[in-house]
Amino acid sequence: MNKKKIINDPVYGFISIPTELVFDLIEHPYFQRLRYIKQLGMTHLVYPGALHTRFHHALGAMYLMGMAIETLRNKDHIISAEEEEAVIIAILLHDIGHGPFSHALEHTIVEGISHEDISVMLMNRLNKQFKGRLTTAIAIFKGSYPRKFLHQLVSGQLDMDRMDYLNRDSFFTGVSEGVISSDRIIKMLNVKDDQIAIEEKGIYSIEKFLIARRLMYWQVYLHKTVISAEFMLAKILQRSRELTLKGEQVFAMPALNHFLQKPLSKDSFMNEDHHLETFATLDDTDIMAAVKVWASHNDFVLAKLSRDLINRDLYKVDITNERPNNQFIKELRERAIKKYNISAAEASYFVFEETIGNDAYRPGDGNIRILMKDDTIKDITEASDNSNLQALAKTVKKYVLCYKKELV
Repeated sequence: MNKKKIINDPVYGFISIPTELVFDLIEHPYFQRLRYIKQLGMTHLVYPGALHTRFHHALGAMYLMGMAIETLRNKDHIISAEEEEAVIIAILLHDIGHGPFSHALEHTIVEGISHEDISVMLMNRLNKQFKGRLTTAIAIFKGSYPRKFLHQLVSGQLDMDRMDYLNRDSFFTGVSEGVISSDRIIKMLNVKDDQIAIEEKGIYSIEKFLIARRLMYWQVYLHKTVISAEFMLAKILQRSRELTLKGEQVFAMPALNHFLQKPLSKDSFMNEDHHLETFATLDDTDIMAAVKVWASHNDFVLAKLSRDLINRDLYKVDITNERPNNQFIKELRERAIKKYNISAAEASYFVFEETIGNDAYRPGDGNIRILMKDDTIKDITEASDNSNLQALAKTVKKYVLCYKKELV
């Protein structure tokens, strides 16, 4: 069988699949599932074009990784063919553990376990199926491989994941503020003391990258209507599980039903094979099929929230720097109890507070290192003459109050 396939990508043009093993991994059901998981959760309710998937993103990140390896080799860094294939596999599979609607339902389907944990579990399962050929890729992904710079290309401040999702999410949402010059940043990559560094002449591209990331968070990822829809979806899942645990009949496809019937601890999920296999069949389709049926459920809370999500009648969202007024929250809950004829506990499905954070650059989280012309290394915040970068290094925390408009 010819495994030298070419994929036409709307962002980069033609992407070649580099090796037979990579082709076989793309063909595997674990990876094909990513076709049915939207990259940006409920963002299409604000930006209608944002219907691209984790599958698109993983292939794009794989393409950029190939460019990064070629750049480093051209600068006389020795990277073996085995290491190249391994780091390409690590980035290809980096999101394989995402559940339905990506981040929107993380920790909702399986509590206390991240998509990175599940990615490692699925990689280990694939490694058995492929007779140990993913061992180096898994070591790079986990950061245990001796050459640390390879891990930084997969997971770091300037990893190929971020390079792809900023450009891809900008392309599909139409938000031009997120466009970054990934080609130039990749051409400026270098390695110093086994760490990824950016040559000094690439400094302005990095400044643009950090500012673009911050703007994309506020304009796309943390847009108040996106937050509203994602919280509503999470509340729907929470209510469906609550009813299921009480013994009430709640329709769900078998894979979703498995996770509604009993709360799973991290230990049981990680140690009992059938949970992982069931998770690996779960995608956005399972969730939306259930929500459509739940819209006519006899439980008022579940039915109303499901109907409202389908009809895009979302929560009103107030995002503030200060904590919301407790008295106002109390009044809104009392109105919900009265208007909907529900209990105080049920009112928390219609009025609640959360927090969100935006940190475009975390200096402690693997610094962006600038390789100066005199061969010294400086952090981007020191090397740059842009004082805004100091501000970008601070986490911005905001309070979110969600409530139904009809309660005001």
